[in-house]
Amino acid sequence: MLVNILTLVGLATVTLAVPLDQLERRATITPDASCGGAKGYTCLGSSFGNCCSQNGWCGSTAAYCGTGCQPAFGTCGSGPSTTSTKPTPPTPTPTSGTLGDCLTKKNVPIRLTSSSDFNQLAQPYNLRLQYTPAVIVIPTTVQHITDAVTCAAKYNVKVQPRGGGHSYAAFSLGGQNGAMVIDLQSFQEVTLDANNVAKVGGGVRLGNLAQGIYNQKQRALPHGTCPGVGVGGHATHGGFGLSSRAWGLTLDTIVALDVVLANGSFIKATPSAYPDIYYALRGAADSFGIVTSFYLQTQPAPASVINWSFSIPNMFKSAASSANYFLHIQSFAQNASVVDRNLGIGIYMDGQGFSISGTYFGSLDNFNNKIKPELLRTLPTPTSQSATSMTWLQSLTALANGQSLSQPTTGYNQHDDFFAKSVVVPTSGQFTAATLTSYFDYIIKNGVNAANPWYTIINLYGGPDSQINAKPTSFSAYSDRTALWVLQHYGYTGNTGAPFPSGIIPFITGLSNSITSAQPQTVFPGYINYVDPSLTPAQAHAAYYDSATYAKLVGIKQNVDPGKVFWNPQAIGN
Repeated sequence: MLVNILTLVGLATVTLAVPLDQLERRATITPDASCGGAKGYTCLGSSFGNCCSQNGWCGSTAAYCGTGCQPAFGTCGSGPSTTSTKPTPPTPTPTSGTLGDCLTKKNVPIRLTSSSDFNQLAQPYNLRLQYTPAVIVIPTTVQHITDAVTCAAKYNVKVQPRGGGHSYAAFSLGGQNGAMVIDLQSFQEVTLDANNVAKVGGGVRLGNLAQGIYNQKQRALPHGTCPGVGVGGHATHGGFGLSSRAWGLTLDTIVALDVVLANGSFIKATPSAYPDIYYALRGAADSFGIVTSFYLQTQPAPASVINWSFSIPNMFKSAASSANYFLHIQSFAQNASVVDRNLGIGIYMDGQGFSISGTYFGSLDNFNNKIKPELLRTLPTPTSQSATSMTWLQSLTALANGQSLSQPTTGYNQHDDFFAKSVVVPTSGQFTAATLTSYFDYIIKNGVNAANPWYTIINLYGGPDSQINAKPTSFSAYSDRTALWVLQHYGYTGNTGAPFPSGIIPFITGLSNSITSAQPQTVFPGYINYVDPSLTPAQAHAAYYDSATYAKLVGIKQNVDPGKVFWNPQAIGN
């Protein structure tokens, strides 16, 4: 399919879809949903709708036909409610030529397989999953994106955005060959307004975001620890960081989004304007549009942060003993007399070492005299430990394991070769002694001397006053607001030039199964930012969304993207 598309780009002969006299009479109809302005294009007869909005876009809802509508370039009227979530899709018209012709005619910057930088741009973060896009769009304007999406829809080519490109399943490359990838590397704006809302381009990486808002006004956001991760997928599918128990997920800070929809329309989705699209983008954006800008409510950066860590020995000697140690940690994490929202906790293990670490927004004295003694009570004496007060940016840099917060805006070249799965442990179905014994028994038997490197990260999402779980399920399409723990199981090669070993996937799958099979009475969801490509669409939807949320998303998808322009193997509606 790819060869056919790319061959036709250069060889197809374009034929007229309508007679010449009809083309002459229609010459002033906008070819790309832009109306008015110097060109004087009209929306009358446009497949996007007959109303020309105040911003120069064609459509048929009140957002186009209501206040500010330009009667000189189309019809105007009250239209439906301004909160309509269904900008009118284009009416199919006879087509000719190729996808490449369409993009070239609209002057959309693209890269094809023949381009010198195509292979670098098409390289996935997870080198295990290689896909070849039909075309990579490198837009520098929103108009480029609207034109690209319109062309893709016209030629039935599936579309996915790429912000940072860190999708575990390479869904930002489409998750299959022959997709259109829209690379947002040129969208790098980071600015703060008078209300300390950050406007953030869809191609910004987390390290650059953190530095940008801190350097401007000493502001901060909750987000992950890897500075090279892009804000796009991170924010629209959750976005956990060690500050999230205090401030919520990155997703929770979104107050508005600028987005290009499947019909090429460009809207600003807020709680009051296009509320269903605003809902869907916060949890499932890859199925609904290309977010060009985020509007994120920032926090004052703390004056100081305590970064702390304890290495605990002898955790892989006895499954029963390790289960008891972890039960103490689980009890500690829910002890409101010691733990509040200001404490972030992460656990790391890899069959050799076991460490507990995190951050604390409070005094070093309070941490050392109140939190630390209760955490370490009954645990083996740490082999190493630290608790250090540092600035906000120093804390983020330390959490990034020394990586610079300043990340390249082009030419990003960090990759891995891995398979990962997630397990979300609900507060109502938290770990039992039997489950933890099963888990550590599996690690002792299979993980201590595993043939390939692996690790587990366990983050505390719940606990006393967690602001992650303070939101109701209906707040967004990210519907899991009852988690106590979220686990990531990650197996990798350590050698990205070698074939992927056959034993890693069954080992990581067994690691997750050692939990779920030992506690069959509990439903264990998954975390979509650790997206698992081994799941079927139905399994993925059940793992990442509750049934009511998913049903609502399917309805919105049918309204705003009935042709499934925005698609990956686990997209909404598959």
